[in-house]
Amino acid sequence: MLETTLKIIEFILEKLLILNPHKLFFGGLAAALYATLTAVEAVGLWYEKDWATILVLVLVSISIPPEIYELVQGVTVLKVAVFITNVAILWYLLHHWPKHGKGA
Repeated sequence: MLETTLKIIEFILEKLLILNPHKLFFGGLAAALYATLTAVEAVGLWYEKDWATILVLVLVSISIPPEIYELVQGVTVLKVAVFITNVAILWYLLHHWPKHGKGA
């Protein structure tokens, strides 16, 4: 078990060390922006704001085009499962969106 864990850590470190610093910076910036939007979304949903529902739809929708790109690059079971899950979540949210308004 420990040997497997060490191999995984070594693999991750090797991949991180060959990254271009600019790519690493912009990747971190994108992750920080996404985390901030998710936190704002969570607060908006907590206070039942209408704009938060739209933000949820936007954030779920944003993930679909990169997943399609990844599927074009190479199909794996995990990629297909993630894509189908996100499309199902988006469909559910769109299908139930009007029911979550203040008038419901």
